[in-house]
Amino acid sequence: MTVHATRPIAGQQPGTSGLRKKTAVFMQPGYLENFVQSIFDAIGGAAGKTFVLGGDGRAFGDRAAQVIVKMAAANGAARVIVGQGAWLSTPAASHLIRQRGADGGIILSASHNPGGIEGDFGVKFNIANGGPAPEAVTAAIFAHSQVIREYRLLDAPDVNLSVPGESHLGAMTVEVTDPVLAYADLMESLFDFKALRGLFHAGFTMRMDSMCAITGPYAVEIFENRLGAAKGTVVHETPLPDFGGMHPDPNPTWAHELMDEMMGPEAPDFGAASDGDGDRNMILGPGCYVSPSDSLAVLAANAHLVPAHMGGLKGVARSMPTSAAVDRVAAALGIECHETPTGWKFFGNLMDAGRVSLCGEESFGTGADHVREKDGLWAVLMWLNIIAARGQGVAEILADHWARFGRNYYSRHDYEALPLDVAQAMMTGLRDRLADLPGQWTEGLQVTAADDFSYTDPVDGSVSPGQGVRIFLDGGSRIVLRLSGTGTEGATLRVYLERYVPGPAGLHEDPQAALAPVIRAAEALAGIRARSGRPGPDVIT
Repeated sequence: MTVHATRPIAGQQPGTSGLRKKTAVFMQPGYLENFVQSIFDAIGGAAGKTFVLGGDGRAFGDRAAQVIVKMAAANGAARVIVGQGAWLSTPAASHLIRQRGADGGIILSASHNPGGIEGDFGVKFNIANGGPAPEAVTAAIFAHSQVIREYRLLDAPDVNLSVPGESHLGAMTVEVTDPVLAYADLMESLFDFKALRGLFHAGFTMRMDSMCAITGPYAVEIFENRLGAAKGTVVHETPLPDFGGMHPDPNPTWAHELMDEMMGPEAPDFGAASDGDGDRNMILGPGCYVSPSDSLAVLAANAHLVPAHMGGLKGVARSMPTSAAVDRVAAALGIECHETPTGWKFFGNLMDAGRVSLCGEESFGTGADHVREKDGLWAVLMWLNIIAARGQGVAEILADHWARFGRNYYSRHDYEALPLDVAQAMMTGLRDRLADLPGQWTEGLQVTAADDFSYTDPVDGSVSPGQGVRIFLDGGSRIVLRLSGTGTEGATLRVYLERYVPGPAGLHEDPQAALAPVIRAAEALAGIRARSGRPGPDVIT
């Protein structure tokens, strides 16, 4: 073991679940090492512990894995379980942590951000329940990263991570495992694979776009090998260090190839996409896009059709910016519904306490209590199982859902890479005026309430203030504004827009048209374009 002198690092913010920076920043001497040592120090050391390690295959992941394995050995870890080739999707890593009783896991990913040497890289620590580290742990990691003076690294040759099996690095066991098998087996235990094989055998067609990211091997194994979907059902199936130049974010803007196919005359029966590390999803039918908020609500309303949830849901949860569509389903089912800050760690607390079975975020993330992360392929399989059980397509299922529950028209407008001072000043100015907003009329809509969302965790009592501005309008409309921390340059302002229509009339209007008065109200209240200098949002989903 060699002890290296070092200096504190900058970059990770308190409360975030990991560190994301440009790949070149992580490649600086000592940068990765400082953060990993801070993780080990913050959790009371690595001695005698077992960790899971893997990532989404982006550039620098293979080198980072070698460094982390040697650091774990130098810090006295007993075992590191590594996905073959240093590959593991985020939900697969969560499952492996839980299945093997590991003390935690280190995930090498920047999620849906672009990869490559010119792109982004990230390191995230998940705790023993398989979920992202809670704020107490991330705060401790941050604190250690500010005072670190040394890191420990075993002086040893690289470990062969390309072949499953066990080897030793000093006194530590390195176990290389198939990254796909355990996860695929888990999915087969949750869903009716016999019914799904019958669906494909009967001629059902599907397109799964893995966006040259980590879910490609998982999707091929599950859909083509186990369920009998036609070869070529999964496209962009090979993970590449730069994601083939793609932006691996499954939304209508970035998954444009899939969107074009699904909106075209030769569309298959079902379409889906996943992101860089496999925890996000987009769902489509022929000529039909399903918003993530609607997807969560539909899955909740139909979960009883899936073997894993035939006994009913314990409860549901959504992030605060996600539309209230699932709230209406929960009310009809008579189950708990929780509104949390953005971040899967809040859902994990509720799941561990047995309060919820299903949860989701508007940012294309949906999941259940089988793991403690959002899970893209799980969501795709949920939809397929519901389609098989109901004998209906995506558009029919949506139409039936809206006729029963009404429709929450919903959209997110992103203003990306704003100067941080401009974005923060905009939000500060809005927060300062919150008390004056109720009662005001704008664009024909009255503000009924406004606040800066604060969350008190019903499990541990922890309080998370300042989670985003909520402006409630009459008739069930809502505007939410918050700054996102998922980028590596500047700040992203996310504006969430919602309007409820009870139905059955007016349920099939174009969302942007239906939301037009709410969009105008958001601009009038916040002055986004004038303050940012932008003519409009960079991305609309």
